[in-house]
Amino acid sequence: MRWESVILGQGPLAPHRNHLIVIALLFCVASLTAMADELRFFQIGTGPSGSTRFPLGGLLASALSNPPGSRPCEEGGSCAPPGLVAVARTSGGSVTNIEALASGRVDAALVDVESALAAIGGTGPFKGNPITTLRGIAMLYPESLHLVARNGTGIHGPRDLKGRRLAVDPALLGLSRLLLTAWGLPDRQVKLVELAPAAALAELTNGRVDAVLTIGAWPIAAIAALAHQTAIELIPLAGSEADHLCAHHLFLTRGEIVGKTYEGVAAPVRTLEIGMALLTSARQDADLVAGIARALWQPTTRDLLAEGNVHGGRVHLDATALTRIGIPLHPGAAQFLASGAAR
Repeated sequence: MRWESVILGQGPLAPHRNHLIVIALLFCVASLTAMADELRFFQIGTGPSGSTRFPLGGLLASALSNPPGSRPCEEGGSCAPPGLVAVARTSGGSVTNIEALASGRVDAALVDVESALAAIGGTGPFKGNPITTLRGIAMLYPESLHLVARNGTGIHGPRDLKGRRLAVDPALLGLSRLLLTAWGLPDRQVKLVELAPAAALAELTNGRVDAVLTIGAWPIAAIAALAHQTAIELIPLAGSEADHLCAHHLFLTRGEIVGKTYEGVAAPVRTLEIGMALLTSARQDADLVAGIARALWQPTTRDLLAEGNVHGGRVHLDATALTRIGIPLHPGAAQFLASGAAR
């Protein structure tokens, strides 16, 4: 039996109907091919599915998508380059995103600036293997360092970690040593245990580690879940030691975790923050990146972010901050900023 007979059926009008259907199918294929030629997919690396980065990345992808048939920019639609379809992808975090950018597996990514500087300088996770093709589009929002301990362990400040076991994300190993040194604790006085955040918090629950250092925009879902089951303390990272760190490391700024963010932690907790940036590769087309920057700086994008996520309102786009810290701007972003349209 022929394939056409199975799909199109039999009968006295079948030959004529078959011809008409084939013509229609060819027209549809031609239309889809033309549409595919108009589309350009743009993949954005974000973070784990339970992190703030993933939903924010999804909102960014929405703002940066301008497929055929969309409302024009001047009528409140996306101001992204025509035909662009942005897609948010989950990832393991900043280090994974940087590696994906370097290999071309993603087109842009959310990366904390401390990791970006480590990659550019070939330090930390990138020791001996610098990635110098990273380029900035914009600084987006801050993420907070969380130093978490169980209630009753006697840990009320960083110095109380002496002789204790501190679990840290491998990506934060260099930063954790920087913090410990600032508080007068060489790492030989603290047992550093490298663990992913979820595993680290599980070890904190069962008492195998005494504290956990992680980073994220509050509330971090895993810490919120832990606080619901176990009484915790958020240890402040403040005082003259924090001031000294901020003065000598521009990627660090002072911040605060709002009171009652986590169950049992009623008062606000001062801490240190690290900026989260949207980065791309030096290989990206300058006109495309200029169009992306244009879409980012639209009031409609700011409204979308603010209305769509608890931390979206903290997004205050700034590209010049990246150059102050030491991450080169992509020429396309610099081109957009030079036009004055971001003001």
